[in-house]
Amino acid sequence: MPVKLVSDRYGKSRVRLMRVTKHFDHHDLDEWTVQILLTGDFETAHTQGDNSKILPTDTMKNTVYFVARESKADSVEDYAKELVDYILSRNPQVSTAEVVIESTLWNRLSIEGKPYPTTFARGSDERQTATVSRAQGEGFRITSGLDRLTLLKTANSAFAGYIKDALTTLPETTDRLFGTALKAEWTYTAAALADGIAFNKVRAHLRETIISTFAKHDSLSVQQTLYAMAEAALAHTEIIDEVHMLMPNKHNLLVDLSRFGQTNPNHIFVPTDEPHGTIEATIRRA
Repeated sequence: MPVKLVSDRYGKSRVRLMRVTKHFDHHDLDEWTVQILLTGDFETAHTQGDNSKILPTDTMKNTVYFVARESKADSVEDYAKELVDYILSRNPQVSTAEVVIESTLWNRLSIEGKPYPTTFARGSDERQTATVSRAQGEGFRITSGLDRLTLLKTANSAFAGYIKDALTTLPETTDRLFGTALKAEWTYTAAALADGIAFNKVRAHLRETIISTFAKHDSLSVQQTLYAMAEAALAHTEIIDEVHMLMPNKHNLLVDLSRFGQTNPNHIFVPTDEPHGTIEATIRRA
């Protein structure tokens, strides 16, 4: 039976590095996990075992290190653009190169009330993310984001009026803990990409907007709060045209201690790992 190779892509995943940039009076520290994915003229490698157009993944790994050492980029997006350009310029058989980066947060340690120039402490599990791709002879496509942004509010969160049947055990509530680990990604307008973007400033601004909306929103459902955060992001940043958000609902169950004669107004909740409801939506400008 005749067959045809419709598409293929290969690359290198989980290249981890820590880059120290030394300045006169302080050091900067970046920790990145990098993935490279290549699309191109690789059919003969599949059909004939001909590797003459294949870039070894070992070379990709070393390219990640080499470009990072030479780079003066202060954002993962700008570094990814340099890495994509480096690969495409040296590999005409590659039609499209894509780089995905996850950045781990490190905070400068404060000693005696002042930031210490060369010592850092790991921040939260939150990650900064970027996906950058470009086809030969074309412009960049860039998506930036945040992942594992863990948030929790102890007021202004309700859940009522939902479908109930014989299997429903969840009681309606107007006073619950609302916890989540948000993943948010946004794309930029073509005009913004042409003009140039201060990616770190945009990410910091959107993060603050998202957090502020989460804190202030009178939530009747997880979906409503997700939509409100995405809507606020689009309203506060004109250079993005679409926001995608994913929010697992991290349940916290209220322990009923009234049968023991409890009179203290404090509420006791038990965090639960399972089950998590998942809410996902994409919102773009009309």
